[in-house]
Amino acid sequence: MNYILFDGPSRNALLPFTYTRPVADIRIGILTIREKWEKSLGYITTTITEDYLSDRFPMVEMEENVLINASFLPTIELIELIKGLEQNQAVFHGEDVIAFHTIHAQEDIDFDTYQAIEYHGECIHIQHTWDIFSQNGLALQADFDLLTRGRKSEPIPSNNRVIAPENIFIEQGAVVECATLNASPGPIYLAKDSIVMEGSMIRGGFFLGEGSVAKMGTRIYGPTTIGPGCKVGGEITNTVIFGNSNKGHEGYLGNSVLGEWCNIGADTNSSNLKNDYSTVKLWSYQTESFAKTELQFCGLMMGDHSKCGINTMFNTGTVVGVSSNIFGCGYPRNFIPSFSWGGAAGFTTYKPEKAFQTAKAMMERRGVCFTEEDEKILNHIFDESSKWRKS
Repeated sequence: MNYILFDGPSRNALLPFTYTRPVADIRIGILTIREKWEKSLGYITTTITEDYLSDRFPMVEMEENVLINASFLPTIELIELIKGLEQNQAVFHGEDVIAFHTIHAQEDIDFDTYQAIEYHGECIHIQHTWDIFSQNGLALQADFDLLTRGRKSEPIPSNNRVIAPENIFIEQGAVVECATLNASPGPIYLAKDSIVMEGSMIRGGFFLGEGSVAKMGTRIYGPTTIGPGCKVGGEITNTVIFGNSNKGHEGYLGNSVLGEWCNIGADTNSSNLKNDYSTVKLWSYQTESFAKTELQFCGLMMGDHSKCGINTMFNTGTVVGVSSNIFGCGYPRNFIPSFSWGGAAGFTTYKPEKAFQTAKAMMERRGVCFTEEDEKILNHIFDESSKWRKS
C-alpha cells in the first residue's frame, strides 16, 4: 500500500514551524511524526504539502493510496485500522479525519460517500504550536518504547550517578561521563555519537539526538527533546529543539520549541510564567490574533534560522518567525515576524541576501550546503510574511 501524509487543517496553526517543513516533519518525542508513522507502518511515506515545499517534500501517488493526517501521532490501534482500510473507507476521530483510502482515478473526495470508521481510543493530536512541548512527554515515552523494544542498551559508565537505569538507553558511540541521570520521571535516550559532558544533571524524560552535545554543567528538566546536531547548556525545561540549533551557554529556556538552525546567545532568558500567574496567550498565524493556550507555562516559539544576541530577554509567550535576528536590551514584542532585524528599540527588515549569508555560514559549520532550494523556500517565506513587517 502507498501511504501519503498530508498537512491537514492544523498547518497554519503550526506556523512558524510549518513555514519550512510539512506537519509530518515536526519533531516531538524522539522521532519526527513522519518517522513515527514509517516505523509503525513499515513503509516509506511521501507528502501532500504547500506547493512551494513540494520540490523538497514530493508526493508519490499510486493506483491505491491511504492518506493520513500528519497532525495525528500513530498508536497500535490506529495502525491496525489504517492497514485494514478498503476503498471508500475513512477513519475519523470526532469531526477530524485521520486517514482515508483512495484510488488514483478519484479527483474529488466526498466523505459523505465514505464508510466512516470511528476511532475512540486515546491519541496525540498536534493542533497548535504549544502542543509540541505540552504533549512531548507522552510522545517521548511512546517513542522510547518503540525504539528500545528487543534492543539492548550500551552499559552506563560507573562514574555516573544513576536513578532508574532500566529507563535509560544509550546507543553505540554515545558518551556520558560524571553526570547525574534520573530516569524515574521519564526515560532517557542518548543517540549515537551524542555527548553528555561532566557535571550535567538530567531529569527525564530526555532525548539527546545523534551528534548532539550537552555541555558541562547542563541542567535538563524533562520532558525535553534535543534533536540531532545541537549544542545545549545552561538550564532547559520541557523544551523541544528540532535539530542543528544551539543554546550552548548559561540562561534559561522553558516550555519552548525551537526549529532548526537557530542560535540562542549566551545568558539569554525566556520567561515561561507571567507575574500574575494567569494563562498565556500566544500569537496564532491561523487567526491572526493572540490565542488562549490555557497553559500557565509557555515560553518561546522560534522558527528556523532565527538567532538572538547575548543577554536577550524574551517575554512569556513570544513567537519568533523564520530568519529573524534579535538583539539589544529590553524585552522585544511577543510577536516577531519572519525576517525581522532588531529588538525592543524597534525592528527593520532583515534583507534576504544578508540572512542567506548567515544561513550558509551556520550550515557550513555542520557540513551542510545551503542550496538553491533553501533559497527558494526562504524567499517565498519572505514574501508571504511581508504583511507582518512594518518596513
